[in-house]
Amino acid sequence: MSSEREIKQTLCRMCDDRCGIDVHLEDGRMVDIVGNKAHVWNKGRLCVKARAAVDMVYHPERLLAPLKRTDDGWQEISLTQALDEIAARLLEIKERDGARSVSLWKGEAIGFGQQEDMARRFIHAFGSPNYLSNDSMCYAARYFGYKLVDGAWPVADLENARVVVIWGANPPHAHPNMTQYITGARRKGAKLVVVDPRLSAIARRADRHVQPHPGTDGALAWGLMQELIRTGTYDREFVERYTVGFPELAAYSAAFTPERVEGEAGVPAATVREIAALMGDAAPRVAMYVGNGLEHHENGVNNIRAVVSLDGLLGAVDQEGGNRFVEPVPLRKLTLYDEVPLQHLGPLGADRFPVLYDLRQECHTMTAMGAILEGDPYPLRAIVLTGANPLLTNPNTARVQKAFESLDLLVVRDLFMTETAALAHYVLPAASFLERTELHVHAKYQAVTLTRRIHDFPDVQDEYQFWHDLAHRLGIGGYFPWEDETALNRWLLEPSGLTLEKLEAHPEGVTYSPLKAAPREPGPFATPTGKVEFASRYLKDLGYDELPVYKSPSYRGAPDMEYPFVLVTGARKLLYVHSRFRNIPRFRTAESGPEVEMHPGDARALGVGEGETVEVTSRIGSVAIPVRIMSPVEIRPGELQITHGWSEANVNLLTHDDRFDPISGFPLMKSVEVRVEKAQN
Repeated sequence: MSSEREIKQTLCRMCDDRCGIDVHLEDGRMVDIVGNKAHVWNKGRLCVKARAAVDMVYHPERLLAPLKRTDDGWQEISLTQALDEIAARLLEIKERDGARSVSLWKGEAIGFGQQEDMARRFIHAFGSPNYLSNDSMCYAARYFGYKLVDGAWPVADLENARVVVIWGANPPHAHPNMTQYITGARRKGAKLVVVDPRLSAIARRADRHVQPHPGTDGALAWGLMQELIRTGTYDREFVERYTVGFPELAAYSAAFTPERVEGEAGVPAATVREIAALMGDAAPRVAMYVGNGLEHHENGVNNIRAVVSLDGLLGAVDQEGGNRFVEPVPLRKLTLYDEVPLQHLGPLGADRFPVLYDLRQECHTMTAMGAILEGDPYPLRAIVLTGANPLLTNPNTARVQKAFESLDLLVVRDLFMTETAALAHYVLPAASFLERTELHVHAKYQAVTLTRRIHDFPDVQDEYQFWHDLAHRLGIGGYFPWEDETALNRWLLEPSGLTLEKLEAHPEGVTYSPLKAAPREPGPFATPTGKVEFASRYLKDLGYDELPVYKSPSYRGAPDMEYPFVLVTGARKLLYVHSRFRNIPRFRTAESGPEVEMHPGDARALGVGEGETVEVTSRIGSVAIPVRIMSPVEIRPGELQITHGWSEANVNLLTHDDRFDPISGFPLMKSVEVRVEKAQN
C-alpha cells in the first residue's frame, strides 16, 4: 500500500531567521523539511538546523506529559492536576507574600515576539511587575544603542550598500539570510569589513578583517569618527540639519587619533585611516550591523552608541544602502503596561538600571537572584519559566542554581528536561513551533506570515492555551478571553486590515505596507529632539554620560596579573543556538563537545596540545575543558574563546553576575579575566 504524502507550509523557528518552509508528511508524520521558494524572506534557502526540526519534534527525550517532583522522584500527572496545583500554589504565595513575589521568565527556545507579549500580559494581569527574560542579557543593549541615538533600530540595507561593516556578529552561523544579502552586495562591488577579535566565518570572507581587543570597539568607532571629521569626509549637510550634539562629539573625538586607537584597541593606525576613508568615499551607502559581541562588556552600550553615531556622521541613517527604518505592522497590543503599569511595586532592577525598565520594561535577572537568596530588595518566592535554561545561559551558574533550588515554586515549560527543568517542582511540556499558529513579521520586507499548526501531541499545550488556562484558574481570565490562538490572532490583526484567511492563503507572506521609495527626507526621528542624538539629554538627566564616552575594559585599564588571559564567551557555532540542539545526535557527531580556543603560542607556553584538558579559572569559578589550538591569525595571543551552552563544560561557571554595563545592566561575559593551567591527571 502506498503512503499518502502531503506538504504543508509554515515558518521555521529553529533560530530567529524565521525562514519559509515546506513540511513534507507521510501518513500524517513529518518526514522532511525543505525551503519555501516563494517566501519573501529566504526564497527557498535553508540551513541544516531547519531540517533537524523533525529530529527535535520526534526526539525520544521529548517531554509529552506533565511531571511533578515528589520525594520518590518525578511523577507523571494529568494536565488538569498540574494546572490546578500550580494555580493553588501561586495563589497561596500571592496571599502570603504579595503578587510581586512571583515572577515570570521568558526564554527563546520556543520562540518570542507574540509569545513574549503573552507572558508580559500574564504577569501584569497577576499583579506582579517582575517580567524576566533572556533579553536582559541579549539584544536589549543593542536596542538601547540605536534607540538612544536614532530613536529606533533600523534595518541594514545590506544588498544596496557600497560598504558593509559587521561589528561583533557572525551571520553564516547566526543569520544565514543576512549572509546571502551581503554576498549579493559584494557581487555588485561592495566591500565587506568585519570587526571581530576572532577570525570568524564571516571574517574569512571579508575584504578587511579588523581585529580589536575584546571590548575596545568604542575606541575604534571614536577613531573612525575622528578621521572622518579631521578629513572633512563626513556628511556636513546631514549633521547640520538632522543631528544634535555634533560640537561635543567633534571635541571628544579629537583625542582618538589612529595612534591612540592602535595602542588601545590593537588596530594598526593605518587600518583606522583606511577604513575611515573607505566609509567616507561610500557614504551614505554604508550599512553597518552590530551583533551581540558588543553587548556583554562593562562599556557595551556606549560602545554601541559610538558605532551608531558613525551612521549619523556618514548620513547613512534612513537612506538606501545605509540603515533604513521600517513601518511596524499595526497590530493590537497584548501587553498591559498602560492598563496595569505596576511601577509602584518596584520592578526588580528598575532602580539600579532605569533605562532597562524605562525603554524595555525588562526586569534584571541578576537582581532577581539576590531577591531569591537575600530578599533584596524584597523576597522573590516563585518563578514560572517558559523556554529558558538559565543554568546554562546566565552568568555565575553556581549562584543561579542555588537561587532556583531556594524557590518555593519553580514551574518550567520546555521541550526537554533541561538542566534548569531538573530543578523544578513542576515540568510541563511545551509546544514546538510546528505545534502552534502565530503571527510573524519580517520587518525588512514589511510583510506578515501566519504559521500553521502541523502536528499535535495530546497533552502539549500551545503557548496561548497555557496562559489562558492558568489565568482562568487564578481569577484573571478576563485578560485572556479568546477561546484559542486562532481567535487571538484574529483579534491582533483587526487594526491592520489583514485577515487570517488572506494570510492562510499566502504562506509566502503578505505585505502590510509597501517600502517607501528612496531617496527620501530623513526623520523626524523618534528621539526627544526629533533628531539623531550624538549627545543624549535623557541619559544626562539620569546621571549618565551625555556622549558615548569610551571606558577601557578593566582587563586593559587595570590588569589583574593573577588572571592574565582575557576570555570571550558565546561565539556562535553553526549547528547550535545558545544552549539548544545539543541532544540532536547528528549535530553531536559533527561538533561533539566544548573546547577553549587558544593561540598556538599560548598553548606552547602552557605545555598543552590539541585536545588536552586545561583548567580555566576566573574570580567566579573554574571549568575543565579541552583545548583547541587555532592558527595564529584566528585569535590573538592572550585571548581565549569558549562557546556557551555545553553542560559538560559550562562557561557560565566563570562569568560575572557582579559586574555590569551601567546603562543596560548587562553582565560581563565577553572580556572576562581568567588564568589557565594544565589539568592534573
